[in-house]
Amino acid sequence: MNQNFIDGLNCISYGLYIVTSSFEGKDSAMIVNTLFQVTADPAKVAISVNKESLTHDIIQKSRIFAAMPLEQKTDLPFIGRFGFRTGRNFDKFAGLNISRSALGSPIVKEHTLSFLDVKVEKEVDVGTHTLFIGEVQDAKCLLLQTEPMTYEYYHKVIKGKAPKGATHH
Repeated sequence: MNQNFIDGLNCISYGLYIVTSSFEGKDSAMIVNTLFQVTADPAKVAISVNKESLTHDIIQKSRIFAAMPLEQKTDLPFIGRFGFRTGRNFDKFAGLNISRSALGSPIVKEHTLSFLDVKVEKEVDVGTHTLFIGEVQDAKCLLLQTEPMTYEYYHKVIKGKAPKGATHH
C-alpha cells in the first residue's frame, strides 16, 4: 500500500473500545476500533474482530459480547493491558473492578464511559476478521461528562501504535 492509500484510510473516524465475552468460565477481552450501530429499533451493533484473537473464539462460542468505549484520559498501560497482550497467557482482568452484564460478559468499570450488552445474531466473514452483528440487550452510562477516546487521539496524543491484527494501520 502506498502512503496516499494509507492516508486515505487514516481519515476514517474511529473510537477505541474494550470488548469482552465469557464462555464456560473463561473471560476474554480486547481492544477494537471498529464498532458501529447498524439499526435503532431494535438497537443493533456490529464489531470487527481479528480471527486470531482469543476473544474472537470466545464470542463465537458464547454468542455474546459487551462493548465499552474508553474515556479520552485512558493511559497507554491500561490500553496495552487489553490491546497488546493475549488472554491465552495473561489475565487481563487481574486487579480490576469488574461486574457482569445480564448476559454474563465482564464489564470493566475503569476508564469506560458506558457498556453495551449484546447478543450475537449474525457473523460475516470478511477475510482476516469477522463482523459480529447483534442486538443490544442492555446499555448503561458509567461515566458522565467525559470525552470518548478516538483512534486519532490515541495515535496523535498518546502516541499509541496499531498492534498486529488491527483493522486499521
